[in-house]
Amino acid sequence: MTLPTDGREPADAGRAVAEDAPVFVISVAAELAGMHAQTLRQYDRLGLVSPGRTRGGGRRYSPRDVALLREVQRLSQEDGVNLAGIKRIIDLESQVEALQQRVQELITEVELAEHRAIAAESAVRAGFGRDGYSGAGYSGAIVPLRPATSALVVWRPREER
Repeated sequence: MTLPTDGREPADAGRAVAEDAPVFVISVAAELAGMHAQTLRQYDRLGLVSPGRTRGGGRRYSPRDVALLREVQRLSQEDGVNLAGIKRIIDLESQVEALQQRVQELITEVELAEHRAIAAESAVRAGFGRDGYSGAGYSGAIVPLRPATSALVVWRPREER
């Protein structure tokens, strides 16, 4: 990246590349991962690492893809896992990630529902006095919620004046 001659920084200076942005051509991704480009093509055919594609069909690798390529290489060379095993590991890790994301979504939904329930309960309590009635002006049109009991209550509306 070169700086403009007037001393200003280019418009994209300091911008971080999104982790899943397909930005690297195959030769650059191969160099970053420490592999041969043909190995990346083979991994793509096997479904181990599936890069993005340009309109013309060229492969574009993201930083996440490059990290995955390094992990495939580590599993293969250091841990002795074959490519079928590596594919299964990657698939299971993807499933775990998706499930963890769903769990977080559900936790957020539950928390939101709890907050709504608390707000609704507070609103109901604020609308009624300590004895369960709204106090002056209570017309009997709204019947307050009471906990279920076995007591028998006889209720007669007040006569209108």
